[in-house]
Amino acid sequence: MNETQTPDVGVVIVTYNSTDHVDGLVRTLATSLQNVAHRVVAIDNQSTDDSVSLLRAAGIEVVEMGRNAGYSAGLNAGLRRLTDVRVVLILNPDIELAPNCIETMLHVLEDERVGIVVPQTRDPDGRLSLSQRRDPTFWRTFGAALFGGSHVSRWPHLSEFIADETSYLQPCDIDWGVGAVMLISRTCIDQVGDWDESFFLYSEEPDYCQGARRAGFAVRYEPSAIVHHEGGGGVSQPRLRSMMVVNKVRLYRRQHGRVASSAFWMAEILNESTRALSGNKAARAAATALLIPSRRPPEIQCSVSLLPR
Repeated sequence: MNETQTPDVGVVIVTYNSTDHVDGLVRTLATSLQNVAHRVVAIDNQSTDDSVSLLRAAGIEVVEMGRNAGYSAGLNAGLRRLTDVRVVLILNPDIELAPNCIETMLHVLEDERVGIVVPQTRDPDGRLSLSQRRDPTFWRTFGAALFGGSHVSRWPHLSEFIADETSYLQPCDIDWGVGAVMLISRTCIDQVGDWDESFFLYSEEPDYCQGARRAGFAVRYEPSAIVHHEGGGGVSQPRLRSMMVVNKVRLYRRQHGRVASSAFWMAEILNESTRALSGNKAARAAATALLIPSRRPPEIQCSVSLLPR
């Protein structure tokens, strides 16, 4: 970027032991930003590999958190560095962007009703990733527990996942999208505020998108903006799945009363327990974490009871 220009786009990358992904992200990011005034900031959550040195060698500004503070804390640290930009692009490090991706999303934000833009996401082999989501409800969790997520995905009232691939071929407003890539307007950021750092990982993106929608903004899915995302496979790792499920219940509890929250908590236990019975170790860990606070990952040990008072 020309130093005399005020950047239009600020980019926040949150890294944690991301050496394997830095080169691909930096290469495709440079191509996608070549016609855009920008500033890129990487927030590092105490990586023990070469992430920081690789980023700095690529000319990217790096802020070292000094601890693994979580994804939301990293985003907030980046936003504090980018108060002068018109829009902010948040990125996971395991992202590679198509050449015109950012310019395409910027065009979508010209509609002032839109606060957040999420792109079409594909895996490294080019297969479509089902990245559109509906807000969690009791019936969506209960339906997945009874019939399996893949069987109920075609019915909106019984599934959080939008599995109909035709829904990914045209622009549409969604409840929320996977937070690996989001372009957010400055107006939306100013009205929604900080990301909730009590969500160390998982549930921070539905929480933020819900805040944007409450403020009157749309979350827009744009299929002509394409990224490739490797993903972390959190559903198959006991610690990450436990964090995912517990935070999902915490988010639901904040917005609903005693009876609804208790029913949702029990539906999540049923959902994880039915999978645990088939030998799924990650689901067994998640069910245990829902029931026994001391068995939760350290990042959510401080959480209060999941049951409403």
